[in-house]
Amino acid sequence: MIVLNDITLRVAGKPLLEHTTVSIPNRARVGVVGRNGCGKTTLFKAIEGEVDIETGSIQLPNRARIGRVEQEAPAGPETLLEVVLAADIERAALLKERDTAKDPMRIVEIETRLVDIDAYSAPSRAARILAGLGFDEEAQNRACSEFSGGWRMRVALAALLFTEPDLLLLDEPTNYLDLEGTLWLQEYLEHYPHTILLISHDRDLLDTSVSFILHFDQKKLKLYRGGFSQFDRQRREQLVVDQKARKRQDAARAHMQAFVDRFKAKASKARQAQSRVKALAKMEPLASHVEDAPAAISIRAPEKMLSPPIIVLENVSTGYEPGKPILKNLNLRIDEDDRIALLGPNGNGKSTFAKLLAERLEAQSGNIVRAPKLNVAYLAQHQLDELHADESPAEHVRRLIPDASETVVRARAAAMGFSARDADTKVGQLSGGEKARLLLGLAAFHGPHLLILDEPTNHLDIEARAALIEALNDFPGAVLLVTHDRHLLDACVERLWRVADGTVKAYEGDLDQYRREVLGTSGAARMTGDGRVEQKSSRQKSGKSAELAPLRKQIAALEANVEKLEKEIAGIDKKLANPELHAKNPAEVTRLSRARADAANALAKAEEEWLEASAKREALSA
Repeated sequence: MIVLNDITLRVAGKPLLEHTTVSIPNRARVGVVGRNGCGKTTLFKAIEGEVDIETGSIQLPNRARIGRVEQEAPAGPETLLEVVLAADIERAALLKERDTAKDPMRIVEIETRLVDIDAYSAPSRAARILAGLGFDEEAQNRACSEFSGGWRMRVALAALLFTEPDLLLLDEPTNYLDLEGTLWLQEYLEHYPHTILLISHDRDLLDTSVSFILHFDQKKLKLYRGGFSQFDRQRREQLVVDQKARKRQDAARAHMQAFVDRFKAKASKARQAQSRVKALAKMEPLASHVEDAPAAISIRAPEKMLSPPIIVLENVSTGYEPGKPILKNLNLRIDEDDRIALLGPNGNGKSTFAKLLAERLEAQSGNIVRAPKLNVAYLAQHQLDELHADESPAEHVRRLIPDASETVVRARAAAMGFSARDADTKVGQLSGGEKARLLLGLAAFHGPHLLILDEPTNHLDIEARAALIEALNDFPGAVLLVTHDRHLLDACVERLWRVADGTVKAYEGDLDQYRREVLGTSGAARMTGDGRVEQKSSRQKSGKSAELAPLRKQIAALEANVEKLEKEIAGIDKKLANPELHAKNPAEVTRLSRARADAANALAKAEEEWLEASAKREALSA
């Protein structure tokens, strides 16, 4: 179990967490969520011992191995497979010693240990992880130095997953992945045998791959059971309850205050008025759940819609070198209100196709017919580097409308979500999410008919992604999306185009079917240790169904017990929060404290049993 006990965490004098306590069960898969800048990454550093906590303690299991993706991606002459295998330091050391050892007894010890750590199956395991993250056999045998930074970060992630640490710390692992890699990672994490702490703004990942949500809220941490959707529902319900309680308390305070104001000068009512004053003093304001205003995202609509089609491609080929097309035989049509997603692993030509539509790349052959006065907006994450770090959002807006008044410039900046103060902040001081919001606002500044977004959710938190979904659904023009965010696709897309085999064609299936194809499994298929797909027999399936029935009942009973214990602890906490009880009845305080400790121990045990039962259910369902 991981216990964060009464910890206070500050960075540069800014409080991130204040006297917060939370316990995380063993083998829990925990999604860590909260607004950008709340301290999620700093908490990881504190767990690793890189950052000191101001108060409290962080208790980890004895000899627990902690793993986190290295900040610098590997870039040496070693092959990808060699880099991943070298991450297992013990295996590498044993193999090296085996080649030089002379003592027969020591050689036996080495061989025994190599068998114990499953060292001889390591190359196949490493290859399978690399394949899942998008590296085929040929790529796995190429030098790291031949790949770009984003691809090398995938290698760093593969090396971390290969070592299978007892505590896996993942900070936005999908930022460098495409949809296919993200789907594979979801499946991998769902069956990870140890504890995971996962920082992510990807709702689909948080719904499929974690069993708990750890929420940063008002400098406190609170653990919720279930995925993100369950957490979001519980949090919203609690906010409603808290708002009603505050209204009742405000009404009671107002009533008491009115009595005091009316009768405090009358002798006959003086005693009653004085008691009301004391009651008012004891009535502490309920903690207000201050919800940060959601990030404003606005996409300017075109002044006039165009008649369909807005783009037609006829036998088009395109690429970066003459005579070497990357995409060919493109026969496609885009209408004025299409919502299209491009599917396919990175490197197959999705960005090339987007640049062709955005007129950043010319056709090498064929014919492209564009509607007259067609305005296309194109946004890719690499364009963040095109922003001027020493200029403010207002100055960026002024570049696009140099003759406009200051009032108009400020109004357009405000429409992008930048207040009067934020509009004057230098871009170099903006967060990644604010820069992405500015870039989107500038790209769509003149009201495009077609909006092309290449990985728009990088650097956006969950609230900002929700705002992006709302803005895209309100936008009346056509949208073409390249993204690894499944939730964004489900919420905004109506058509799927697949980029594969050097061309782009309509994909007739849905995203669930595509996921099955990507994972190489369907129905009862599973992946074996050597990478083969093995089909379960009907006898196996029926036998497992029989095992699942009592397991489901056990899980339901455990969940009910956990809920009962949580309510019991909440009731005790409410009583212990009463200062009069401590003053008048210390013995009762002692009894309640012991009862709370017993309930907390019982809760921890119940959660452990729930996790074990859930893991068995997942294994049987796989």
